[in-house]
Amino acid sequence: MLLAASIAQAQNLDPKALVLFNQPAESWPTYNGDYSGRRYSTLNQINSQNVDRLKIEWMYRITGIGPLRGVGNPSIKSTPLLVNGIMYFTIPNHVFAVNARTGEHLWQYDFEDHGGHLVGQRGVGMFGGWLYFLSPDGWFISLDAKNGKERWKKKVADEKLQYFTTMAPVVVKNHVIIGVGGDAMDVRGYLESRDPETGELQWRWWSAPEKPGDPGSETWPNKAAMDHGGGMTWHPGTYDPELNLLYWGTGNANPVFAGQSRLGANLWTASIVALNADTGKLVWYFQASPHDTHDWDNVETPVLFDAMVDGKPRKLLAQGARAGWFFVLDRTNGKSLVSKPFAGTGNWALGVDAKGQPIPNPAKEPKVDGSMIDMPAMGATNWPPPSYSPQTGLFYLNASLGYGIAYLYDTSDKPEGYGGGGGGDFDKRSALLAIDTKTGVIKWSHEHGREGGFGGMTGGIMTTAGRLLFTGDHNDLVAFDPATGKPLWRQRLPQALSNGPSTWMLDGRQYLIVGAGDTIYALTLAGK
Repeated sequence: MLLAASIAQAQNLDPKALVLFNQPAESWPTYNGDYSGRRYSTLNQINSQNVDRLKIEWMYRITGIGPLRGVGNPSIKSTPLLVNGIMYFTIPNHVFAVNARTGEHLWQYDFEDHGGHLVGQRGVGMFGGWLYFLSPDGWFISLDAKNGKERWKKKVADEKLQYFTTMAPVVVKNHVIIGVGGDAMDVRGYLESRDPETGELQWRWWSAPEKPGDPGSETWPNKAAMDHGGGMTWHPGTYDPELNLLYWGTGNANPVFAGQSRLGANLWTASIVALNADTGKLVWYFQASPHDTHDWDNVETPVLFDAMVDGKPRKLLAQGARAGWFFVLDRTNGKSLVSKPFAGTGNWALGVDAKGQPIPNPAKEPKVDGSMIDMPAMGATNWPPPSYSPQTGLFYLNASLGYGIAYLYDTSDKPEGYGGGGGGDFDKRSALLAIDTKTGVIKWSHEHGREGGFGGMTGGIMTTAGRLLFTGDHNDLVAFDPATGKPLWRQRLPQALSNGPSTWMLDGRQYLIVGAGDTIYALTLAGK
């Protein structure tokens, strides 16, 4: 009876749980826990003094599915939602509901896609008693949270054009925000708002202008280039309820490495954009990689925080970009406060413009015989979530460091697809970086293999009021001191951390939740 009552309760997500800062203690109601993207928890039952007492309370392993097409065994990249004691998470084509106290399987939803991209699926969104999920091949699906039964599905992207859909939907007021991915056929990216009751389209924002004469069209040579321009929106963004602004990262321009047919900055690809949540209208933008020719998707989380600047309170946004630069912006207007490389010297840029945007260095464009940059060719970071701690004022990300070479394969006037590639990396290594948000200076770093680790930094990051930072170091889940970078505790896992850690309280006990490969792990303090 208790289990049945608990499952019935799960159909009701209190709208008050969706807040800008600090998710409620007994829930994790959206992808980042709250709208800010800080992935900072105010919980402190697990803290720097007792973290060595952490133990695995239960495990839930995905079974009976088999290898995913072209990918292999399932890997959990989603961050689970936790609502009323029920945990919801995904892999491509599947949604799971699990009792968060015991790890007991409650229900499972299975979908058969028809050619979608199976590399990752970041999770579900929730509105009241309904869950929202994107299949790899462009279906937007609503489920009943109490039993996993399908309510409806709407086609939102065409997999025949090689669009794919992997993001966790973000619920904002009466909007469910969803985005798309896709590079191979040079399609144009977009972000949509859908009605949570019916799934019908409310608005759509395109990440490249529609026609010459439209705002931003001056950064493209012609309509054909805009129509195929890229700028995918495949990762969840953030939201400020007071400003009613969505903050989203957009992907690279297309053709990916061959930029000769799209001369110009190519707005609004490789950018952070601020959109009105009710209309989808662009309010401001900041381009992290103008005229991107290196496949540097700028979808990394735009993290929101408030801080004092020159003695005055400011609403800020920070991003560690795949292009290897760290930015801090005023989130009310997009004005730059900090623009500084965190990987190498940022030598693909000549400096920054009046807006604080990097100015591309033509000498570092991809070339037939290769062009070397002082960061790995495919970028200095990627989608795994960063974190910001108000305790320390530091921004944390897992970075890739070293050197890389970008190649141009297609030298024609009308290249298609990728047209080139990145590779030739050397001195490549990964590091957990702590960046001062006031200056962009790296306060400390932890490189694997140099402080007792045995592999790359993996998965996302979470910080807590218990003066802890959790992330992955090869096959270990590790707790660090967020102020100094000192490793405090580690737990060996059979596979590397593959998602962003999360935490919540149930029955007076704080749980730490991580995904590693095909398994979810719940850890608590021994003796609690």
